[in-house]
Amino acid sequence: MPALVVVGSLNMDFVVSVEHLPAPGETVLGRDFQMIPGGKGANQACAAGKLSARGIGKERVAVRMIGRVGYDVFADHLKASLSSAGVDVSAVHAARSQPTGVALIWVDRAGQNSIVVASGANSALTASDVEAMRRVFGGASHALFQLESPLDTVAAALALAREEGLATILDPAPAPAQPLARGLLEQVDILTPNESEALLRLGRPAARVSVDGAPALAVALLQLGPRAVILKLGDQGCFYSDGRASCHQPAFPVEARDTTAAGDTFNAALAVALAEGKLIPAALRFANAAAAISVTRMGAQSSAPARAEVDGMLSLVPNHP
Repeated sequence: MPALVVVGSLNMDFVVSVEHLPAPGETVLGRDFQMIPGGKGANQACAAGKLSARGIGKERVAVRMIGRVGYDVFADHLKASLSSAGVDVSAVHAARSQPTGVALIWVDRAGQNSIVVASGANSALTASDVEAMRRVFGGASHALFQLESPLDTVAAALALAREEGLATILDPAPAPAQPLARGLLEQVDILTPNESEALLRLGRPAARVSVDGAPALAVALLQLGPRAVILKLGDQGCFYSDGRASCHQPAFPVEARDTTAAGDTFNAALAVALAEGKLIPAALRFANAAAAISVTRMGAQSSAPARAEVDGMLSLVPNHP
């Protein structure tokens, strides 16, 4: 059975719908409140679990999660959400000294969001824990990482995954204040920044990246050390480059309600597709379809689509590039 591992964060998300995102010092009234399992690592694991269920008689990709929760009421909810999606949570352990991580999320009418994360137990996943990950990596083909865990832990885990022969995928979010070390990025097989994260990594001002501008941006990112780059371009789709081959995959047109965890769903779908043996163009198309469905729904893990939904979208638009 093919397998992938997600190393990262688990948070409980507190989500409020607002007319517009508050400016500094401004108080706005919210419309709705939801408490939803989240955390970039858990979001990716949950989405991968849902997307790997291919139907009766078809081999699914096994999904394993490595992370930390606290000893509190949120921990069981987060683990149960992953388990219900078919994710192995045996490597999600409780940190005695920290509460479970939380994220405070505001979502405006256009679907854009603003997020504050209190890491809590996620900070207890330390570099000293990495050697114990070796058995979890065993037999897997791909490993997913994000940056809501301590950077030295991410760097050590990336190196171990590569040592164990796994292909590594890093979502460089949330963007850290300090630059990512070249030694860390050299352990990355596929780097998957969105527009703002890509520009920040290169020390450039925030701006909208056009499809025409994506090739040069990807080349600049490749010079930082990763073996390949996938630029997530929102409603423009995504752009892949490994320095030899490149391709643009257009987005599926949908009406966005909430972009929370769209990038996580994209990364999860990408990893599932690659673990199943799909080539890059097909994997990008699969990931775009999954992300497109996710933005039509509220929440993080709750917005991740089932495999049948993605397969259905792909079959409805077979001529989509």
